[in-house]
Amino acid sequence: MNPGFEQDGAELHTGVVDASDLLSILNAFPSNRAGTRLKGIAGLAERIGKESKPWMIARDRLGANSQPVRAILFDKNMTTNWSLDWHQDRTIAVAERKEVQGFRNWTVKQGIQHVEPPFELLANMVTLRIHLDDVGPDNAPLRIAPGSHKLGRLAEEDYASVVLQCGEVECLAKSGDIWSYSTPILHASKMSARPQRRRVLQVDYSASRLPAELQWAGL
Repeated sequence: MNPGFEQDGAELHTGVVDASDLLSILNAFPSNRAGTRLKGIAGLAERIGKESKPWMIARDRLGANSQPVRAILFDKNMTTNWSLDWHQDRTIAVAERKEVQGFRNWTVKQGIQHVEPPFELLANMVTLRIHLDDVGPDNAPLRIAPGSHKLGRLAEEDYASVVLQCGEVECLAKSGDIWSYSTPILHASKMSARPQRRRVLQVDYSASRLPAELQWAGL
């Protein structure tokens, strides 16, 4: 199956970026944690911001006001290997905490304020996974439940039945490929069965302005 964005909430874009160029600014980050939230990284905004090839993918979905609002580096390897159960991404990164109606469940992750916004804001976002290494079936590809992005905010107890309803797809990729997703899509990841380097730069894009005094944390 080759998922399409409109129907399935995900799409593969092949050979988009030069992975070695991105790794030239990301190689310094430690590989002993599940995910590293990136902020203030010299050269990153130019590679994923306005007029970059990743940004153009987001622009095609969100329009010219699209901007990267969060970036996370995932690094699975021989010593750091993990799995994630089925879930929806439900939080955004903001500059500072401001109490605004509809924004709840505040947390601080690696020094950055995160909050769960109204679901409509998430539904109008796009997440790109920029692959810096090849991802085969034994190397923990992301698994998605195609079409689940259309079902709104899901209760955790419904995840299993939604996966049965929608089925699941493994998102295989080559270094330099990008998978684009509707941000709320239900997804999961197994531990790598044959551990090797599997680095992914995940970038959330939005064209929305936050209400009141809230501001995106940005890059």
